[in-house]
Parts: sequence; C-alpha cells; structure tokens
Amino acid sequence: MEVIVNVLMGAGALGAGIFCFVLSRRLGAFTTLEGGMGGAIAVLSAQVDDMTRALEAARAAGAESSRSLGAVNERAGLAAERLELLMAALHDLPDPGGQGGDGRRRLVRAGRRAPHGRAPGSVPAAQDGQPEDAPGEAA
Repeated sequence: MEVIVNVLMGAGALGAGIFCFVLSRRLGAFTTLEGGMGGAIAVLSAQVDDMTRALEAARAAGAESSRSLGAVNERAGLAAERLELLMAALHDLPDPGGQGGDGRRRLVRAGRRAPHGRAPGSVPAAQDGQPEDAPGEAA
C-alpha cells in the first residue's frame, strides 16, 4: 500500500512539474515585449501617454480660444454701445426736410470730369480755333 501511495505521490509531483513548466512558458510568451501581450500592453501604454499629451494641448488651446473669444466679445460689446450712442446722437440732429423740402434726401451723382475741366465727350479746341485731331489719328 505504501508503494502505491509513493507511486501516486511521484505521479502527482511529476504532473505538477509539467504543469508549472507549461505555465511558465505561456507566461513568458505573455510578457515578452516583442510579440506577446506585453508588447501590446507597452504599445497601449505609449498611446495612452500620447493621448494624454494631446488632450492637455487641446485643453490649453481651448482655454486660449475662450480667452480670445471673451476679448473679442468685450470689444464687440463696446462697439455696440458706441453705435447706440451714435444712433441716439443722430436722432438729436435737426430734420433737414423742415426747411421747405419734402423731407426726402436727394442723391446727386457727380459725373466724370474730363481733363482741364472739359465735359466728357467734348472735342477739345486747339489754340487757333480749329478742333484738334481725335486721339489715335495721325496728323
């Protein structure tokens, strides 16, 4: 009976040794940085670091944009207040139509002026009273 127990104990020890050997090989492949899970974990860790840096840069850019937008908004508010004051000042001006007009403004367009005060399209006169040749004609 003792012999049977010793044989079973030896078989159990041998099985446990084989189990430990296989487990150590699998764990070794699991933790290698070249191709196993350890490599994948190292790559993911590096990506997390890169993403953290990118997130911090985005936060800084967002904060800067927020500050700049606040400054532009402040300037726009000041410009709006100034425009309101100018509009109020325009309402205080006297009515130009109260001097006998119909109250409407008239737009007068100035025509193009020819050189030396001549009207556009007129033929310039020569010094001797004869019209000058048109531009482009040879004398």
